[in-house]
This record gives sequence, structure tokens and C-alpha cells, in this order.
Amino acid sequence: MAPGSLPDDVSRLRARLAELEAEVEGYRRRQRTSEERFRSLADTAPVMILMSDTNARCTYFNHAWLEFRGRALEEELGNGWTEGLHPDDRDLCLESYLKSFSSRSPFRMQYRIQKADGEYVWVELSGVPRYHDNGEFAGLMASAIDVSDRKRGFFTPDEESVRMVLALTERERQVLVLIAQGNSTKQAATTLGISYKTADSHRSRILEKLGVHETASMVRYAIRAGLIEP
Repeated sequence: MAPGSLPDDVSRLRARLAELEAEVEGYRRRQRTSEERFRSLADTAPVMILMSDTNARCTYFNHAWLEFRGRALEEELGNGWTEGLHPDDRDLCLESYLKSFSSRSPFRMQYRIQKADGEYVWVELSGVPRYHDNGEFAGLMASAIDVSDRKRGFFTPDEESVRMVLALTERERQVLVLIAQGNSTKQAATTLGISYKTADSHRSRILEKLGVHETASMVRYAIRAGLIEP
């Protein structure tokens, strides 16, 4: 090795490390700026917005959500927001949320939550996975709207029906909802990106688990459990 070559290599390595550190810091600054800009816009939005981190804990609620709930941001952060869930909807709501989180997939669900005045009202929560610029999973982002007017005068989910539906797998519930909405088994398979044979197998297991023998009874379960509107 030529005299002086090792120090030169060390110098080049240190220089490269310094460049990488500068790139990482620049990326972090861009992320912070982007996040701050989004939150500023979200706080002026008329719909309720929330975001979670990579541990499924909520890290942000916009002004509309906090006003709707009548609670401070610190009270809602983490899992604090779940304190407002109606006892009858809590298990299904959290299971759907966590399933979406673990599978990195979009979700939509309706449940009851307590408003600022203490009344339980129906909201529809729609969420999608979010990612950093480098493609790294960053958590979920969701928006919620009050759908009480649509629900008013309909029904309260039947506790037994909710229990039976919870016994289904997430995929089986997806098939149940699609069929209950009027889709054929073939259409459900196409929507979910699975084969007809697989979708039909899910349908058979749904019938078996619910203890029914025809589509009409499946639809009734979906309605009574609050998965679809009547």
C-alpha cells in the first residue's frame, strides 16, 4: 500500500458519510415541512381527519374532529379516541381498524361515537395507508363524517348478529358485504382480486358459520350487524 493512501481513504469515507448525513437531514426537513403543511390545511377542512403512526396509535386529529368530540388533542391521541366508542360497536370497529393497519389496505366502516354533548352518533370512517416519499409505510390516514341523518330511524345493530359476524374472518366479512350489497359471487371475486372458487368457498363458510342456507339470510345478518344499510 502506498504511503498516505489509508488516510486518503478515511478522508473520502468521512466525506461520503457527511454527504449521506446531509441528505438524510434534508429528507427529514422536507418530511417535516410536508407534514406541517398538510396539518395546516387539514385544520381548515370541514371533515374530520385523523392520522396514525406505524404502531397504529393516532398521532393527529384535526380541528373538526376535536370540536365534534369536545375533547383536547392530548385526550384523543394514542388510543384515547377509543374511549368515545359505543360499547356495542367497539370490538368490531377496533378489529376492522387493526386489520386494515396490518394488511396496509383501505377500509370503510360505520360505528357510533360520543359527541361533545354526550350523545352517541353514527359516523362513517374511511381510511387509507400512507407512505413516505421513499415508499416506507407511515401509518393510516382517515376521514370521518357524521351519518346520523342516514341512520336515524333505522335500527341499532343486533348484539347477537354482531357477535356472529365477528366470528367471520376479515375476508369472509368482505365477501358477505359485497354479496349483501347485491353483487354475485363472481363479481365479489373480481372486486377482491380472488378466484371465483375461493370466493365461493368463502360464501359456503359464511353460510355455515351463520347457520343459514340462502343469500337472503346472509343479507339479513349483514343488515342487523350494521355492515350495510337496509
